[in-house]
Amino acid sequence: MPAPHYDLILRGGIAVLPWGEEATDIGVRQGRIAALGVPGSAEADAVIDAHGLHVLPGLIDAHVHLREPGADHVETIATGTKAAALGGLVAVFDMPNTKPAITDAERLAWKRDHIAGRAFVDMGLYVGATKANVGMLADLELEPGVCAIKVFAGSSTGDLLVEDDASLEAVMRNGFRRIAYHSEDEYRLRARAPLFKEGDPHIRHMEWRDVEAAFLGTRRLMALARKTGRRAHILHVSTAEELDYLKDYRDVATVEVLMNHLTQVAPDVYERLEGFGVMNPPIRDRRHYDASWAAVRDGTVDVVGSDHAPHAADLKRLPWPTCPAGLTGVQTIVPVMLDHVNAGRLSLSRLADLMCAGPARVYGVVGKGRLAAGYDADFTLVDMKRRRTITNDWIASPCGWTPFDGMDVTGWPVMTVLRGRTIMREDELLGEPSGQLVRFGDTLRRAADA
Repeated sequence: MPAPHYDLILRGGIAVLPWGEEATDIGVRQGRIAALGVPGSAEADAVIDAHGLHVLPGLIDAHVHLREPGADHVETIATGTKAAALGGLVAVFDMPNTKPAITDAERLAWKRDHIAGRAFVDMGLYVGATKANVGMLADLELEPGVCAIKVFAGSSTGDLLVEDDASLEAVMRNGFRRIAYHSEDEYRLRARAPLFKEGDPHIRHMEWRDVEAAFLGTRRLMALARKTGRRAHILHVSTAEELDYLKDYRDVATVEVLMNHLTQVAPDVYERLEGFGVMNPPIRDRRHYDASWAAVRDGTVDVVGSDHAPHAADLKRLPWPTCPAGLTGVQTIVPVMLDHVNAGRLSLSRLADLMCAGPARVYGVVGKGRLAAGYDADFTLVDMKRRRTITNDWIASPCGWTPFDGMDVTGWPVMTVLRGRTIMREDELLGEPSGQLVRFGDTLRRAADA
């Protein structure tokens, strides 16, 4: 019997499989995983020597703002996905609060077409909900490449805002897929704004957008989710109160926590970074940091993302509250989270769950999410012993900065493989952009019905 032949074999690595870590060779054909545990006699057109490395399923950042159209000077689809590939990611899900915002079929079609030949990794696209497009949401959420409808229930960057209960309920009653929410109470934010003034210390950002603003927003959303039966994904949960509360809403809610809330702590972040530590919702004190890690350990958290939201460095240096809220993160999330693994805060298997299987489960991704036969041949190869310092000059985004500049980490992504093709090796991008739209189950079903 002839030896099996593959397009690609990964040999000698420790694979992070759904059932645990295992030394196994992986065979790839036509961009998909063909076999786990291929024999030593197997042949391939290409072989990756993964000895000394861990092979994770291709990691996903399900929360990024690539700023195109409208702010090409700080980020584009090309530069943001380049950063993602360099950081060990195979896919990103891009937010709609651009200029103009992605809120209708025409703008969505433009963005889908714009990805071709520009994206280095695969992409999912959010569509923004507004009070004006409620009637279109049921159709928009089923467009190819759409990962979810995004609702800003509290104001942030851009002009998308759906803050009142009647409008929020109307959004929930148009469509059936899970909705992703920025959960802060807009009325509380407006009421508290006069308490602060230009030039106040940056830590006042945490005091303005306080725990109650976040917790009240989430309580309101959960009441409406239960009323309508519409599933919710609460993005960047940042408070101990929300994380405890959401455990009683697992029938309708899933939970995202950001890398920043697992890594940075007030007041240090504001004293040290000033405007470069300002984001929405804000980085909070040690109590909330500890609660976030407890929620990772007990399974409350479904997804970890970066909320990559670049701004020009000169704007971030402006006094608070004029300095814009948002931090870069798509290129640094994997190294930072690997450092947390080495520090014993979570396992590699849990990291794969939070950044691969979790996003796939929450958003209904087809073909990604685990190392298993038939899935896309997406791999993030990491050296868990590699020590590096994150620096601004490594950052591919045009804005040119990271809040983790100078941070020493242990654990580093050394190779990114997308559908069987190596797109990054040792900090070098390989080949031309080949990113495609991520496939989602409900959108494929619609296409089959059409």
